[in-house]
Amino acid sequence: MEFRPCIDIHNGKVKQIVGGSLDDLGNRASENFVAEQDAGFFADFYREKGVYGGHVILLNAKDSEYYAATKQQALLALSRFAGGLQAGGGIDPLNASDFLDAGASHVIVTSYVFCDGRIHYERLEEMKRAVGKERLVLDLSCRKKDGNYVVVTDRWQKFTQEVVTRELMRTLASCCDEFLVHAVDVEGKSSGIEKELIPILLSQDECPVTYAGGIGSLDDLRCLKELGENRIHATVGSALSLFGGSLLFDEVLKLCG
Repeated sequence: MEFRPCIDIHNGKVKQIVGGSLDDLGNRASENFVAEQDAGFFADFYREKGVYGGHVILLNAKDSEYYAATKQQALLALSRFAGGLQAGGGIDPLNASDFLDAGASHVIVTSYVFCDGRIHYERLEEMKRAVGKERLVLDLSCRKKDGNYVVVTDRWQKFTQEVVTRELMRTLASCCDEFLVHAVDVEGKSSGIEKELIPILLSQDECPVTYAGGIGSLDDLRCLKELGENRIHATVGSALSLFGGSLLFDEVLKLCG
């Protein structure tokens, strides 16, 4: 189990938000924390700590008036920790090189592949050709619907028809280098992890999996470590002291290590 840090950027600022509150109309979100520092500050912090594999997420739509500022902050972070961070949010075969050239180790993709409510395998192949399987992370962020964990797209606002299952994980593992999974219903709430989701994420050994959502205490991390058999990596956002929470960064690192 590794700790995977995050830099979430919304309206040109580093923030921690309640994931399910994002609304493209008006560029709104319920905010837990808004940083005074720019994204480069957080990238420098992670680099100095030697913590790799984190993700920089752009939380504005491409047609948003804030997208340019958000992208600028993302590119700044990537350049300050070249090879140490992944980038996601609105990435497709045409713009992926912008982020890789800036220093991203991987690009993270959901909406381009999970389009119109389903997986488009031809689009997945396009992404693989554009960046290479070894630099592609598939984001299977999901919300619970009718008892299942269903993949959501467009900044977690749209349900697809695709259910996160063991079979889906095994199928997609041959197409990417890693998975990132936000449990959106608890994202930003520090209310505990989605325990029922963890066994599904363990269903394949080919790709590392990073889980994000609901971690609010060291006990939550211990629970994830146990349920995830020490194989699921963890992201902590709003609960982290770096973002105004109570969990000390070094304590989290120690527990995950």
